[in-house]
Amino acid sequence: MSIESFELLDRREVDSNKVFRYCKDRLRLPDGHEVEYATLLHKGAAAIVPVLPDGRILLVKQYRHAIGRVALEIPAGGRDSEEEPFIEAAARELREETGYKSDRLTHLITLVTAIAYCNEVIEVYVAEDLKPSRQDLDPDEFIDVFPYSLQELTDKIYAGELQDAKTIAAVMAYKNLQKT
Repeated sequence: MSIESFELLDRREVDSNKVFRYCKDRLRLPDGHEVEYATLLHKGAAAIVPVLPDGRILLVKQYRHAIGRVALEIPAGGRDSEEEPFIEAAARELREETGYKSDRLTHLITLVTAIAYCNEVIEVYVAEDLKPSRQDLDPDEFIDVFPYSLQELTDKIYAGELQDAKTIAAVMAYKNLQKT
């Protein structure tokens, strides 16, 4: 019996919206038993660590309904389609959320956000040589942008003030690059 021998027998889409498709999957386990799993399918997302010339990093503050409060995060957003290159989504989200653009995006890290029940992948990029553009928020977005030093962000992580997983992973990965 191999742990690699899970078999998808059936997938039924139960519901969908602009972000997720909710599916019920029937699987055959390595021991032959069949079980049902709930799975969220996502088209993928991109996130950005926008670095100002002085080294400070731009973060956004926005209301997040799932946690019922405002959160501090790196700019991020879903791809418009599964065909859209992640780097293009990153450039778009940078401009839309922060009002800056960059021709210098470098891949930093790949994240799988909720590996037990969702296939969402977030490709995180570092944006340097930022140039002012204009913020272009969606009608339901209300975002404030703030610059922070890397040390301030690290302190906020350890103080529990910065809790978003993609932001923590991105900030710490970027910080690790600065040591080399």
